[in-house]
Amino acid sequence: MTYIYKFDRIRYKNKQRKCKRFTFVPEFYFDTFDEATPELLTSLGIKGIILAVDNTLEPYENALPGEQVISWLNELKRLGISAAIVSNNNADRIDLFNKDLGLPSYSKAAKPFSKNIKKAMHDIGTTRENTVLMGDQIFTDVWAAHNSGIKAILVNPIRDKKDILTRFKRLLEIPIKKKYKKRRMKKK
Repeated sequence: MTYIYKFDRIRYKNKQRKCKRFTFVPEFYFDTFDEATPELLTSLGIKGIILAVDNTLEPYENALPGEQVISWLNELKRLGISAAIVSNNNADRIDLFNKDLGLPSYSKAAKPFSKNIKKAMHDIGTTRENTVLMGDQIFTDVWAAHNSGIKAILVNPIRDKKDILTRFKRLLEIPIKKKYKKRRMKKK
């Protein structure tokens, strides 16, 4: 695979695919995870969703999923949308969060690399065309989705960490979010 780096995109060549444009701009952007309603996902032809946990579904401090998360996941299941968890957090955290959910899960997933996302798609029986990844970080979640050839749903973080690295990453995300909003305005 050959990479050609640009400011906000990477073009890659693959023998099986034509040159595809890579971007950090997500296909969808919502304030909270439940704004991506199961009905909306179904209307988009989505059969599987890969989820980040921390700051996407629950704040870092919440060890277990809340009722809102459980209700949303049950509605996804009712409409035939499979879900899996792919997180960069440690196994203890993800296993505890997932204990009652019973979803396929991968901890220490090394996002933005695509290995565990592809495993999760295999586990839930979906393809690139009918799978999305939802997360709160552009440089891990959106990048991982696009690295895997799937669509990305970006959500605002529930409660952000205040460390210097996270604050720096959030500053870098601002122009990308503006670009998403600009593209949305052009489509209307």
